[in-house]
Amino acid sequence: MSRWLRARAPRGTARARHRADLKRWANWAVSTEASAAPTRTWTNWAGNQKSRVRRIATPGSTAEVAQVVREAAGQGLAVKPVGTGHSFTPVAVTDGVLVRLEHLARLRSADKASGLVTVEAGMPLWRFNELLAEQGLALTNMGDIQEQTVSGAIGTGTHGTGKASASIAAQVAALELVLADGSTVSCSATERPELFEAARIGLGAIGVITSVTFRTEPAFLLAAQEEPMRLDAVLDSFDQLWQDNEHFEFWWFPHTDTTMLKRNNRTAGPAAPLSRGRTWFEDEFLSNTFYSGLLKAGRSAPRAVPAINKLAARALSARSYTDRSDKVFTSPRRFKFLEMEYALPRAATVPALREVRRMLQDAGLRISIPIEVRTAPADKLWLSTAYGRDTAYLAFHMPNGVSPTEYFENAESIMVAYDGRPHWGKLHTRDRDYFATAYPRFDDFLAVRDKADPQRVFANAYTRRVFGS
Repeated sequence: MSRWLRARAPRGTARARHRADLKRWANWAVSTEASAAPTRTWTNWAGNQKSRVRRIATPGSTAEVAQVVREAAGQGLAVKPVGTGHSFTPVAVTDGVLVRLEHLARLRSADKASGLVTVEAGMPLWRFNELLAEQGLALTNMGDIQEQTVSGAIGTGTHGTGKASASIAAQVAALELVLADGSTVSCSATERPELFEAARIGLGAIGVITSVTFRTEPAFLLAAQEEPMRLDAVLDSFDQLWQDNEHFEFWWFPHTDTTMLKRNNRTAGPAAPLSRGRTWFEDEFLSNTFYSGLLKAGRSAPRAVPAINKLAARALSARSYTDRSDKVFTSPRRFKFLEMEYALPRAATVPALREVRRMLQDAGLRISIPIEVRTAPADKLWLSTAYGRDTAYLAFHMPNGVSPTEYFENAESIMVAYDGRPHWGKLHTRDRDYFATAYPRFDDFLAVRDKADPQRVFANAYTRRVFGS
């Protein structure tokens, strides 16, 4: 999201990157050790969801996860797994037992020949990407951040943008999970296939995922081209931009006619990353420090937001670079915000965004954060927002400290009118009745849930709203 002004994660020389990775891993390990002493409160990354829980468990093995689940179920307590808390919805909120997975974060196996790599559920994506790179492997596609755990990312349907490559969950070949009775099972397309389909994007309602086997591919480079472009020019050429690029996305700055357009395509190389100084100035200073200051100014003086957005838009400039795929796909986020995102049929993207633009004008809203637009191919994952249809995503954001209610409600009404499906981990007001019509395999998912968790050990208020009792 910090790519709204510049779209790459910081990087320097190979040696500097290596030192930074080691330091990051050491700091993460220290923080997880410090968290081993359980507290009774939990807050998500954005700070909009909180839990006051009976217990926080930090198991270090699948057997320990199973024990936690058995003990909680025996006491009549609900269980919810949680990763790094990057969901904006209350998907992980519980008053029972919160299972934090940071100690379940090891690489189990990596087969370069087949591309199958198995990691434990609590491994953060940034660490997974480093391990894959060491093996000469990579994920086919990614979202735009890499702070989530692997299980959290797949469980809520995290996606990036791509003409032919789908979400992270679509790259999963097998799962190991602990069911509500404490049993440990494995599942894949050939072993317990219905359980596999339900658990890949299951919001933690099917069981606690303890390991994930990914289908990876040989490491590859992406050539990134970024440039500002007028909104109407992007919308008029939307289908062509989608057709001509492997990965295409843009951000529109409300109250301006400016977008930041990004196209990522595979290349044989050579790698040509930006200089360390330019990376710091554009990706850290402009995209984080400077932009955070603009958001703060907008919170203090909402009437100035259109002028601030025009200032931010004027700071945009074209650039191109080539780097390792995960370094191009992802970028850091230094400021907090709230987000709602809807998946629409791809053909609805242009009329829907034009309607959003009219809505902002008519409602007199002052929106400081750009609207993000990405695409995904149709897939067959039961609860995937791209199930059965080529898809485009429209993401709406509001900085922390500013109420998103009117903006999100108005935008959501437009998204719903275009048969939108909300992201499972981002704010929305939809319920079971809506999802029953939006997802052709919704009843199949509920049937698997009934069998896997008849006593609703893994339920909470959010799953009761979206799945029913």
